[in-house]
Amino acid sequence: MRVGCPKEIKNHEYRVGLTPGSVREYVAHGHDVLVEAGAGAGIGADDNAYRAAGATIASSAEEVFTRSDMIVKVKEPQPSEWVQLREDQILYTYLHLAPDPDQTRGLVDSGVTAIAYETVTDARGGLPLLAPMSEVAGRLAIQAGATALQKANGGRGVLLGGVPGVLPGKVAIIGGGVVGLNAAKMAVGLGADVTIIDRSIPRLRELDDIFNGRVHTRYSTVEALEEECFSSDVIVGAVLIPGAAAPKLVTREMLSGMKKGAVLVDVAIDQGGCFETSHATTHSDPTYEVDDIIHYCVANMPGAVPVTSAHALNNATLHYGLQLADKGLKALVDDQNLRNGLNVHKGRITNQAVAEALGYEMAEPKSALAA
Repeated sequence: MRVGCPKEIKNHEYRVGLTPGSVREYVAHGHDVLVEAGAGAGIGADDNAYRAAGATIASSAEEVFTRSDMIVKVKEPQPSEWVQLREDQILYTYLHLAPDPDQTRGLVDSGVTAIAYETVTDARGGLPLLAPMSEVAGRLAIQAGATALQKANGGRGVLLGGVPGVLPGKVAIIGGGVVGLNAAKMAVGLGADVTIIDRSIPRLRELDDIFNGRVHTRYSTVEALEEECFSSDVIVGAVLIPGAAAPKLVTREMLSGMKKGAVLVDVAIDQGGCFETSHATTHSDPTYEVDDIIHYCVANMPGAVPVTSAHALNNATLHYGLQLADKGLKALVDDQNLRNGLNVHKGRITNQAVAEALGYEMAEPKSALAA
């Protein structure tokens, strides 16, 4: 199979779908790899590094899309990319379709087989291809929140860790999954007063054990959300419903009760965001204000640290990518966990959450593949 890796074109996206190390693995499996010139520049991997790994360098994205059987990316295809996809291709990348009807329509119309990193599962029901970027985003959320909280950046002017004689800042984390856990680790490390809100009692017990009393845990109710948001300096939205749009847990009305200059960091923005007033921003213009509350809603947060995040992502995606290259669509038939990543196939939506969110009729994945 010819595997193609175009350069990412989303605003300030420096990650790359294939590192030189991953290219070597595909080549060792007998596949041809085509990498767009400059694709690895953001992680310090020049074209010669890819040539040494066995790749052929393409002069343009058009060449990669035209000549490749499988496209491996990081972020969802942009309009100029999805029009280049075709029915006999596999697309393997993050998609986040539920809040993005235009991209969904583009993929449906192309006929491509699109596999979303964020809905591939493992034997324990986890999301192994989403987890590494959730770890990065969770840790970055606290860095971003702490920076936005500085007075010169429009924030309250509070140091999250405080100093002797001055109380630390308060951080509320909504969602106790991978993002929430990693955000809490960073916030606790800075010395902040941290509360994690979740609706799973067993998960709250786990978090209490992990942090040994260094964080507060609260069961998620409207009252709990209001109390924590009203008293906090930084609120991190870390809620995930796999494949579906994120629920709006913090309303516009609630902003009036928050501290002026408090910061909302919406890590769920790829799935539409969990704050009612969220809209996607970019690394070049990451924040905006609504009712004196700072919103940080960058849709590709891990792109800010591409060396760390590209390697972490490739570590997770390589195994399934090699299955797809080795066996083609048969890999989806053989592996239920990989098949769970199938979102679009030959013009049909094959993920229930995406179909429900956007009003499509869902095609059962195994049946769609057999058709």
